[in-house]
Amino acid sequence: MTGIKKDNSTLKRKVSLRKKLLKEIDNPIICETHGGKGQVWERCYKDFKTGVVFEKKEDKSAILAAQRPTWAVYESDCIIGMLGGIQDLFKINFLDIDPYGDPWPVIDAFFTGQKEKIKPLVIAVNDGLRLGVKMNIAWTYGSLKKYVEKYGNQSIYKNYVDICQEMLEEKASDHGYEMRLWAGYYCGKNKQMTHYGCVLN
Repeated sequence: MTGIKKDNSTLKRKVSLRKKLLKEIDNPIICETHGGKGQVWERCYKDFKTGVVFEKKEDKSAILAAQRPTWAVYESDCIIGMLGGIQDLFKINFLDIDPYGDPWPVIDAFFTGQKEKIKPLVIAVNDGLRLGVKMNIAWTYGSLKKYVEKYGNQSIYKNYVDICQEMLEEKASDHGYEMRLWAGYYCGKNKQMTHYGCVLN
């Protein structure tokens, strides 16, 4: 999605979804995979003393470290951390994924690197792939290849939020989880963003 302007208009809805999901779990230990400047933390997570945040940009990671001194702040790619088992080290049970683009490599890394099942597990996602799907390039995303072959590119765009649910249920099931709760919707400019969240048992 290089060159596509980020849509930052959905913060209120992003925050609302996460606040609802926080009510579904006791003692959340949060991992933000893309911390940015900490806007979501300020509105959702600032009262939680334990958490993990990843941010690849040095200037932003410095802001996050000053903002949340009791959290673990990693200036690195979250996928590397998850493949290394960071989720087990901190017993993460609330995964907040916000890459603006493709979230599925992060989800795969979390499950692949996990040695110990933590249940329930909450996942909240800000997914930016629908814009690319609208541009008829869904087939270029490795994450969607199986589903493009199954449903066709146009159906992927029309039914993207439902396909996200199907994808996440399949991935969760492959790793010993069942989906107990799901919420998903389109938002942002031209409905190009997709927000979804789930609780896995």
